[in-house]
Amino acid sequence: MKRNYIIQKKPFVVPAADNKLIEEFFGLASLNTAGGEMSFAHMIAPPGWSEPFQTPEFDEITYIIKGKKHFEIDGSNIVLEKNQAICVTKGTRVKYSNPFSEPVEYISVCMPAFTAEKVHREV
Repeated sequence: MKRNYIIQKKPFVVPAADNKLIEEFFGLASLNTAGGEMSFAHMIAPPGWSEPFQTPEFDEITYIIKGKKHFEIDGSNIVLEKNQAICVTKGTRVKYSNPFSEPVEYISVCMPAFTAEKVHREV
């Protein structure tokens, strides 16, 4: 009998050089999603954290659990706080950061699943 569900009790901790905690429950890094349809991760970014601009080949939904996260999208500056969410669609140039004094904790869902090859970070 085929199982119609997958329980993931322990996430895969994705190595990150920028002191950001990335716990992927489903996705290609953890190999818990067949075909790479989506990734689901819990993240904590420390104060002062930022990433370079990127133009990913996936949609990314972000839900803020605690703290604030800054988004720079097409020249607009957006700050999300607890219980707010955003969907940044694929092909959009975006920069994520936490310029605030407290860590930001959030959930990220990417469709299709996040990969380093599909994120297209600028150097």
